[in-house]
Amino acid sequence: MTTHERPLDSVLETIGRTPLVRVHDGPDEVRIYAKLESFNPGASVKDRIGRYMLERMLEREEISPGGTVIEPTAGNTGIGLAIAAQQLGLEAIFVVPERFSVEKQQLMDALGAEIINTPTDAGMGGAIDRAHELAAELDDAVVPQQFSNPLNTEAHYETTAPEIYDALDGEVGAVVAGCGTAGTLMGLARYALEVHDDTHVGAVEPHGSLYGELLGDDREEGEYKIEGIGTHDTDTNELFDPGLVDAVYSVSDREAHDELRRLAREEGHLVASSAAAASVAAKRVARSIADGKLETPHETVVTVFPDSSERYLSKEIYRSFEAWSS
Repeated sequence: MTTHERPLDSVLETIGRTPLVRVHDGPDEVRIYAKLESFNPGASVKDRIGRYMLERMLEREEISPGGTVIEPTAGNTGIGLAIAAQQLGLEAIFVVPERFSVEKQQLMDALGAEIINTPTDAGMGGAIDRAHELAAELDDAVVPQQFSNPLNTEAHYETTAPEIYDALDGEVGAVVAGCGTAGTLMGLARYALEVHDDTHVGAVEPHGSLYGELLGDDREEGEYKIEGIGTHDTDTNELFDPGLVDAVYSVSDREAHDELRRLAREEGHLVASSAAAASVAAKRVARSIADGKLETPHETVVTVFPDSSERYLSKEIYRSFEAWSS
């Protein structure tokens, strides 16, 4: 994986085949592995859906070469779509609420996309509305909408999951992943349950997120610093299928911050808060398997580290918890 033995024609060919690396801070008898998605060219898991969604939409003639992709996004999805759009001969426009990461907006711009900011007060809902207004005004324009497009899930079913299973010779006992759109976990879950229907599937969310309510868990809505996962409105998370999920693991900002610093210091992983939250949850699952509280077909837990910490350095991610969370 990530070993290319021949020259490649396009950066799109470097997407996927990312390393699967052991996380060592767990019980010896239950191995934990993380898929390192920062090895993609746009440095995140969203490169996978950027390429996959646009290639399928072109094949289906939902958009034509030279057409325009318009997506409301605050981050990595925009970067992944921008890379794919440029290589596939498409224009890209991203509608971003003003308060979101300047670094990510600069990267989208560098990749040839047009950035349109919407008022912070209107939130992501305002960005979504503006994206659809723009699509209606332009000829041959489409809004992929990662939160509701089944191609998001399909991308991970077709690429991420088979890579994991090939690397581990099919010996996967549990899959655990953070849920933002939920596309990554749903793709992994569908594949895993087809291989072995006793595979444990765990969703990860921050304290203050409401995904757990979809499984009947009590949740108290609140703010959180963990980025890229979680939801305040489950009606917008159309891809999440509770029937594929065994448990939703809630992780606090403090736990995630402690873990992201530990992962860097002890294991050399420069990952962000969503990866750290996934690691915390994966270790919980591994301990439950080791203690005999959870039965799985194999004594392995697989998770996904979605991106790197470098896009969050301006937010004091490696400073004290108080500096990061303020």
